[in-house]
Amino acid sequence: MQTEKADQHQQNKPATKGLPHIFQSFCYSLEGLKAAYSECSIRQLLIFHSILFIFIFVLDFTTQTRMILLMASFISWIVELFNTAIEAAVDHTSMKKHPLAKRAKDTGSAAQLIAIVLVIILWMMALWQRYII
Repeated sequence: MQTEKADQHQQNKPATKGLPHIFQSFCYSLEGLKAAYSECSIRQLLIFHSILFIFIFVLDFTTQTRMILLMASFISWIVELFNTAIEAAVDHTSMKKHPLAKRAKDTGSAAQLIAIVLVIILWMMALWQRYII
């Protein structure tokens, strides 16, 4: 039954291929970024990582260190986008308090905490290696 509905959905959906598909996907991604920007946590991370980006290029780091620090920041942004998506999906399903909804939201938040800890550890290591040793 479930696959029949999925097949019907695919049949009713106009197929785009090639460059139009890439452009359409890009537009959907931009819409997702605009929607995510409405979240306070996304804006706070944008400010935080923008400041870190400036320091990445102002401080005297090697290219490899810069790459690692940039990747850590992007991982943090990606995790927060997933966390925001999880929260939106849970809220869409039901606004009632439910232990599984809480678990889903808390787990997404924990993933972001780990990503931020990664950023902090990598920055501490980079600063230690470059300026203390």
